Amino acid sequence: MRSWSLRAGCTWLLIVCAWQQSAMAAAPGHQHDFDFEFGSWTAHVKRLAHPLTGSHTWIDYSGTSVVRKIWNGKANLGELEIGNLQTHIQALSFRLYDPQSAQWNVYFANSRVGILGVPMVGAFNNGRGMFYDTETYNGKPIRVRFVFSDITPRFFRLVQSFSPDGGKSWESNWIATFSRS
Repeated sequence: MRSWSLRAGCTWLLIVCAWQQSAMAAAPGHQHDFDFEFGSWTAHVKRLAHPLTGSHTWIDYSGTSVVRKIWNGKANLGELEIGNLQTHIQALSFRLYDPQSAQWNVYFANSRVGILGVPMVGAFNNGRGMFYDTETYNGKPIRVRFVFSDITPRFFRLVQSFSPDGGKSWESNWIATFSRS
């Protein structure tokens, strides 16, 4: 009787271990892509004054960014508050991980408009996050791209670019650097 219990216990243990390994193997690999950003950051932003017009005038802003983990990292909420002597900007990013596609849906809103925009969709590969959507800007359809790069525990860069020609050419219009002390 004792050997049967030991055998049954070993079989049960093997089944549990196999199930745990299977669950770990099936776990999405990109669910924690934004973990680097959790916490508080000092933000410096350069914004192109008039995108897609040939403008070379940039406006500088400084402020803070705070990103909070939701659902054990499957979602997060970022608050950006920046300004200069003329302008104050409050923006919100809400990011949701889709385990089926292994991609993120990134939504944005700002306090001036108060509408949650269409999501940018993408993922991180080799330490670089690439996210895209299609929007309307000045009455014309454009592609929008966000690139997260230069990621370290104390620094990262985010560049937004617009493309009026379906992604053949890109113009950067929002260059943000984030640092921690």
